[in-house]
Amino acid sequence: MNCATPMFLAFLACGGVAAPALAQSSDPSAGRRLAASLCVECHRIDEKTPAKDEAAKAPSFVDVARMPSTTELAIKVFLRSSHRNMPNLILTPDEIDSLSAYIVGLAPKR
Repeated sequence: MNCATPMFLAFLACGGVAAPALAQSSDPSAGRRLAASLCVECHRIDEKTPAKDEAAKAPSFVDVARMPSTTELAIKVFLRSSHRNMPNLILTPDEIDSLSAYIVGLAPKR
């Protein structure tokens, strides 16, 4: 299974693509559960939970959250787009909102 590569990081470095933000429900705890069930195959989803496939070299969610260009909107746009090196996950808008809120919440508090 292919996982995210530097393309994801480049997308976030560019600040993502502007898209209208729709009011959805975001639940970071639901986002963490989703990450633990789908994303952990390739990504380290927090400081304590390693990826099941460390060889995938997908970016850790903590590292993504710490990037200055990471915003909830950038993650939402990324998750709504197909990527060559990631599985084509079909997530609901609520799942995308919750996963985005979870990832952004991993950034250190300023």
